Amino acid sequence: MSGKKEAAGDEIVVPCVYFKQGGKASSRRTLEVASQRARELNVDQVVVATTTGETGVQALDYFPGESLVIVTHSTGFVRPDFQQLPSDVRRKLEAAGVQVLTCQHALGGVNRAVRKKLNTYQLDEIIAYTLRLFGQGTKVAVEIALMSADAGKITTERPCISIGGTSEGADTALLLKAAHAQDFFDLRILEFLAKPHHPD
Repeated sequence: MSGKKEAAGDEIVVPCVYFKQGGKASSRRTLEVASQRARELNVDQVVVATTTGETGVQALDYFPGESLVIVTHSTGFVRPDFQQLPSDVRRKLEAAGVQVLTCQHALGGVNRAVRKKLNTYQLDEIIAYTLRLFGQGTKVAVEIALMSADAGKITTERPCISIGGTSEGADTALLLKAAHAQDFFDLRILEFLAKPHHPD
């Protein structure tokens, strides 16, 4: 993938890789594309979603540990008190200088309890479904950027690269300026770097 190219006038051309198959099969290529763009722009903030830790560990091959924030599912996501990221994998990531973030999902949390109890969707999940128009990975990448900003792991003053996926692995990479969840509409997606061509 070539980097940003100057075009006529004030235009810039930034390639985006579109995957025929999303999910785990696209992880390495997504990380490669994101890493290249981070180097081109000197982006020093990278946020990566991981569930079991496999994608988080793979990200170590592409980004310096100190620039990485690995965001897990919230504890209790699949069943009460259970964290899907194994503790030994968390220790491995932290030993590499990575910040590992586990917290309430920005587009889930208490509002999801209303949906589960009263069978009615709340605003945050409507936003999540809207973002899924671009694919599940886009929704994840936006959500983990909000979570990382709220936790003070990244700054909203500089762009970051945020990487999400569909079910397993990574298949979507965005260059964006994050915002805090309370300032959601200030978040700006600057570039799509990779995404599935036919999102589920």
